[in-house]
Amino acid sequence: MGNIPDLKKLALRDTAFADLMNQRIYNILIVASRYDSFILEDDGRVDEQIFNEYNSLSLSSPPRFTQVSTKEEALEMLGRRNFELIICMPNMDHRDIFAVASDIKSAYPAIPIVVLSPFSKEVSRRVATADMSAIDYVFSWLGNTELLLAIIKLLEDKMNAPADTETAGVQIILLVEDSVRFYSSTLTHLYKFVLEQSLEFSKEALNEHQRHLRMRGRPKILLARNYEEAVATFERYKEHILGIVSDMSINNGGEKDPYAGLK
Repeated sequence: MGNIPDLKKLALRDTAFADLMNQRIYNILIVASRYDSFILEDDGRVDEQIFNEYNSLSLSSPPRFTQVSTKEEALEMLGRRNFELIICMPNMDHRDIFAVASDIKSAYPAIPIVVLSPFSKEVSRRVATADMSAIDYVFSWLGNTELLLAIIKLLEDKMNAPADTETAGVQIILLVEDSVRFYSSTLTHLYKFVLEQSLEFSKEALNEHQRHLRMRGRPKILLARNYEEAVATFERYKEHILGIVSDMSINNGGEKDPYAGLK
């Protein structure tokens, strides 16, 4: 127990809150079939839902969403406007969503691409065996906007972790899980808890500067999907690790290791 830090002594080094979370996601391109676009609209405009989520948690600058239906429309839109994130959804006129995402990534390698797909054995098999190097993340999509919020914050945390840990000593929560279904669910709940607790914590601030500092300086959540990625992330941020949430059985060297979580 001697290696566990006293949480009461953990504090952000004073810094201008403008220096934290410098890289943000402002514009998101959704590539979805007309049917999926209709479902998104029928459930309520996705940008309005995300705005409400941001507003309820006192988060600033909610992203704007642009929807297209084909790979060709996506490439045309990407040539005209700047986007920080591309989300691809299934059922795109019977096209292979993973192939579409790979083609878009080839044209715009610097933009993160996330694939949202209903959970199935076929998706799990594809993620486990296919070359997924062109796709940053795959998530199990059940139509919940809470997952979209978690995806946005996960990518922002990944982009800002190097600078924010160095600048202000921001803490890191490391999630180690290789199941698409389980990390999709866990991240949703984990972000909800961290954001709500950060909001409560910020209310204790003495002034506006400290309130913004505490919200922007909340613990960041990073996801590792195999043993090697987990070790590399831990070694990079070991001075800033607040906690690790790990599955016991995860991929290690391309194979399932039933005790990798203990290592």
